[in-house]
Amino acid sequence: MTNKRKKTVSKKKLRQQRRKRKRILYIIEFILLLILIPLAFIYIKLGQIPTYNMDRSVIEKNEYNDANMKNYTNIALFGVDSRANELKEKTRTDCIIIASINNKTKDVILASIYRDTFVYIADHGYTKINHAYAYGGPELALSTINKNFDLNVTDFVTVNFSVLTEVIDLLGGVDIEITKDELDYVNAYAKDVARINGKKTKKIPSAGLQTLTGIQATGYCRVRYTSGGDFTRSQRQRTVMNQIVKKAKSSNPITLYKILDEVLPQIYTSLDTNTLVKLASSALSYNIADDFGFPFEKSTPTINKASVVTAETLSSNVSTLHEKLFGTTGYTPSSTVDYRSNEIASMK
Repeated sequence: MTNKRKKTVSKKKLRQQRRKRKRILYIIEFILLLILIPLAFIYIKLGQIPTYNMDRSVIEKNEYNDANMKNYTNIALFGVDSRANELKEKTRTDCIIIASINNKTKDVILASIYRDTFVYIADHGYTKINHAYAYGGPELALSTINKNFDLNVTDFVTVNFSVLTEVIDLLGGVDIEITKDELDYVNAYAKDVARINGKKTKKIPSAGLQTLTGIQATGYCRVRYTSGGDFTRSQRQRTVMNQIVKKAKSSNPITLYKILDEVLPQIYTSLDTNTLVKLASSALSYNIADDFGFPFEKSTPTINKASVVTAETLSSNVSTLHEKLFGTTGYTPSSTVDYRSNEIASMK
């Protein structure tokens, strides 16, 4: 082969190699676009959430000594009892849930704090815990949770009726077992929720396993006049939340995008966009490992002419709470919790 022919072959191979590299680069760029476009969409959508510029330095945290808490991200979920669907007004919290996320395993534990739980609220004395948000907004609500239960919660997410309704409808409903004693109450509350949100609802015809619409499921979450009162209502709220997570994890990306588009602007939170993106990126890895109501051992005395929920002893219940949330056995409550525990016991 002559030198001239060798050079021609070499140039031809070089051109082929360049074209091959370009094709590979185009493929890589295309794959990156497929990844980055939805990520950018999610980032933009998460940035639309109304955020609360909270001064975390004013949130009180107790002199807790539970070292295991550093391995968990704890966020307070507030459902506001606002008939006008207002998020930023200082309303009472109809639902209070601590979502504790294990940073390593992504297991999530949901702890409902009963709305009538009798606690000490700074500058307001002893009263029901759901008053804290109304008295002083998220800061006072978080401080109250921390000081009474030895926790370190400094972030919150607040939602209203319509958010729950729309999420469930976009997911195609949730499957819930309705008992005979719940049926009439669920229908009545669903009718009320429909009126609040300017929508229509159908009556659930009978008890049994039902696929509830958003309106119906929200009504189900609000029932409190069956056996167990607020205790069973809190369980209903956690049941619906479990079903939402279950349906979301099996939904297609288009449905999840629609949920982001419709729902996120109606959420109020202290979490910034970067934190929300970080949490959202692991959303499908989360597993609700357990859920329960708090306090565990409780009674319902009347104090100052109000029916409240009191822990049999606040100290022992707080110790159990830390064991269930963080796996801390034999947790010794702070002196503040012991003091409050003794004061509450003397008021019964």
